[in-house]
Amino acid sequence: MAKVLINDGIHPTGERMMKEAGLEVVNTKIPQEELKDKLPTFNAICVRSATKVRQDLIDLCPDLKVIARGGVGLDNIDVSYARENGIEVYNTPAASSRSVAELAITHIMNVSRGVHRANREMPNQGNTAFKALKKSYSKGVELEGKTLGIIGFGRIGKELASIGLGMGMHILPVDLVEKEANIPVGPKSANLHIPVQVVEMDDMLSKADYISLHVPSTKKAILGAEEMAKMKDGVVLINTARGGSIDEDALKSNMESGKIKAAGLDVFVGEPQPREDILALNNASLSPHIGASTAEAQEKIGIELAEQIIAYFNK
Repeated sequence: MAKVLINDGIHPTGERMMKEAGLEVVNTKIPQEELKDKLPTFNAICVRSATKVRQDLIDLCPDLKVIARGGVGLDNIDVSYARENGIEVYNTPAASSRSVAELAITHIMNVSRGVHRANREMPNQGNTAFKALKKSYSKGVELEGKTLGIIGFGRIGKELASIGLGMGMHILPVDLVEKEANIPVGPKSANLHIPVQVVEMDDMLSKADYISLHVPSTKKAILGAEEMAKMKDGVVLINTARGGSIDEDALKSNMESGKIKAAGLDVFVGEPQPREDILALNNASLSPHIGASTAEAQEKIGIELAEQIIAYFNK
């Protein structure tokens, strides 16, 4: 019987599926420093972003056959080394796409109507300065007719495009691989699709009212001072992808000058201790890396992980 360690948690549905398939499942958090002693007794490990599975740990686990990551990124796993040593590495790129896209559009709507700031001020001033607050937050904008630039036109980018199209936005995606896509709009039962063409980065930067990033980790920021200089005045930036995808120094400077009207940030450099000066920006809509953290996404992730692990040990 294969033995599976669930080290960063999993939805109960996924755990139940593995047990019903005859796998021995241990759903207990083992601290990183103790894994070198305890992981060698397991044949598979499921992680999220907290647990790191690096070469030194892999070398200590000759019976390890599967490393499964709940989520999209694989930054915490030495993927190439694992595969070179015959270990399968799985992730769940499709499971959380809708959840991340919906969080991106949430931040877009927050900053478009000033909800991010109103939520901070209403508890303190709503009872004494209601009319003044109403006046200060009465200059919001509608999304219909606005242009949404999407950097990274994979699963999440396409989900965001679908939502944006449904709200009447123009979509300008940028991608290194994709050239065009037929994006579904509305209920799946309606079977409605709209063709969307990928554009060059500079073209998108000069035209977009909103820009949202949906790319894997990169060593260099995709949006820095040079790219921001090419954007429209009053643009809104959204990052639900990876901390570091946006140069935070350039972001702060451009938000303070008004070049960037606002930003929606779910990810940060230095997590879990983001920069205090970034968190203090009053034109930032903030969330603590919760893009994939919905009940629906977590169940999809658990099911997808379980299916991959079961398929491996049943082959």
